[in-house]
Amino acid sequence: MASTEFVEAAAAQAQSLGFEPAVVFVPHPIQDRTDDEMRALADRAFEKLLKLVTA
Repeated sequence: MASTEFVEAAAAQAQSLGFEPAVVFVPHPIQDRTDDEMRALADRAFEKLLKLVTA
């Protein structure tokens, strides 16, 4: 899980490692978000994350 700022970096790292990881991206930036905003991001990503770790 990472913010959308890291989409290209994640793709480049995956390619260099020859590995396609399961990824979920949340809107960037995250550093200035309140606790409630962070919980909302996590709530929206939860189902995707759960699906990836249980597949």
